[in-house]
Amino acid sequence: MLQIIGAIILVAGIFFSISVLESYILFVVVVLMGMFSIYLGTRQLIRVNEVQEFLITQIQLQEWLNRWQRINGAVNKILPAAREETAPATVNSDVTAYSFDRLVVCDRTVIAQQLIANNFHFENNCAILSITGYPQSIFDTTMEMLRRNPELKVYALHDCSPKGISLVHQLRTSPKWFLNSNVTIIDIGILPRQVIATKRGMFVQASPDSAQAAKDLFGEVRQNLTAEELAWLDSGKFVELESLTPQKIIKVLQRGIAGSQNLEIDDSSLILVGDTGNDIYFVESFG
Repeated sequence: MLQIIGAIILVAGIFFSISVLESYILFVVVVLMGMFSIYLGTRQLIRVNEVQEFLITQIQLQEWLNRWQRINGAVNKILPAAREETAPATVNSDVTAYSFDRLVVCDRTVIAQQLIANNFHFENNCAILSITGYPQSIFDTTMEMLRRNPELKVYALHDCSPKGISLVHQLRTSPKWFLNSNVTIIDIGILPRQVIATKRGMFVQASPDSAQAAKDLFGEVRQNLTAEELAWLDSGKFVELESLTPQKIIKVLQRGIAGSQNLEIDDSSLILVGDTGNDIYFVESFG
């Protein structure tokens, strides 16, 4: 907004100061004000590693939304709370005879729900599950289908938080997922190194609980992080995927899938980590 305001000040101010008022002093003042506003806006965008706070609480937002819907009607594209349907769904045997080449696993149900609602699974021919087992009604059937494919690639999508960056470790070590399997796992992010390297668009929060959770991480998870990443996490900082638009998340995920089609070809955006069990790749940049 500061950048936009600065541009408006420059365009309108220069026009009036030269064409209407013919004042050189006003011209100089307008240019300085406009450039200063643009500078402040740019400076805000690159303050990636500074902790930010929400000015509006979740309760306030919900109250405003409820009032808006009472006046204007329901907003159809807001996702409802995900329902746990524990009863297994009936799936045609012709469908279960096939498998998927790709699986996207999210660290939270709401992100998996968002991808499914946007038909990401249809458009990219992949299965989508959350580490919590969502969608519960087809989880067991989907995993049975996935384990049939020796060429399966798994893509981890998660918050940049202690719980989020533990997602790959959980996929590797849980018998519910891919323990003792040679499946390839690609960590799309968000990783601390991606937040540190980015220049804009990340909403960084911090909490004492996150700092403690970072210190309690498994040793195997911590050893795959740099000293700078560990310091970032240990300070309590974290970034949620919701700080990015659904369009951005989908674009980043699509790019990560496309960039890993042939892992035998050198791709500087993918880094192989670990040398036992599964092949684990980190994506260097989140978008």
